[in-house]
Amino acid sequence: MDMSALISLRGVSMVFSEQAAVDNLSLSVEPGEVLALLGQTGAGKSTVLNLILGQIRPTAGTVIVDGHDPYADTEALRGKMAVSFQTDRLLPWRTALRNVELGLEILRRSRDRRATLAADWLMRVKLDQVHHGKFPHQLSGGMRQRVSLARALVIDPDLVLLDESFSQLDHVTSSALRRDFLSLVKEYRKTCVLITHRIDDALEMADRIIVLAAPARIVSELLIDPAERGREDWLVATSRRITREMAALSSPIDSPADTGATLSP
Repeated sequence: MDMSALISLRGVSMVFSEQAAVDNLSLSVEPGEVLALLGQTGAGKSTVLNLILGQIRPTAGTVIVDGHDPYADTEALRGKMAVSFQTDRLLPWRTALRNVELGLEILRRSRDRRATLAADWLMRVKLDQVHHGKFPHQLSGGMRQRVSLARALVIDPDLVLLDESFSQLDHVTSSALRRDFLSLVKEYRKTCVLITHRIDDALEMADRIIVLAAPARIVSELLIDPAERGREDWLVATSRRITREMAALSSPIDSPADTGATLSP
């Protein structure tokens, strides 16, 4: 086992009602790394996420996060992990500011400190003060997702998990939000695991991409050179290669178009 890794999965399997969702998976994530787990719907990505979060116990193998079993040692990891989902999951009766304060309340931070930190992080995700007092229904989809990301980051976690966090946004909004979030992750040296079915999410954010196929087995792995990320020809060629890999894994009734995979031109 890699003792330097923040996350380590070794020989992990997960079976639900005799159906394998994860089969003998081993992977690790280093501190400060942004890892994308890329795959079509049904590849087992969300099951891997839930194993890391400690929501479920693996049928076989070991999951270690920051030296702890996330299922058995929940309290030891309290405040060290944060997650943002595909839907923003904001509480409709709370303003943007009060939604961001939620995790700090759970961690029993003082009221004044909660308000200061929440306002600070809303500004860091580029949500102006005029929006801090608005309720979720008064905000656009991109703004709501910025609130969700601020809520994840405000507790100062070591590990941030993103579960399709940008997939419901239009291309322009998604691209801007990915760029802003990645800048914060790098500035504050957070470790991030990005769960996505969209190739552009992975290519524009990750230091390393792992392509998964059901039942959560590794098909390919790609290290990203930051210098190449800005080259359009590299992005297009790499996107096409990954698209072919994912398409080759599809059954006739489970094609990339069916699963919402992003196919670059």
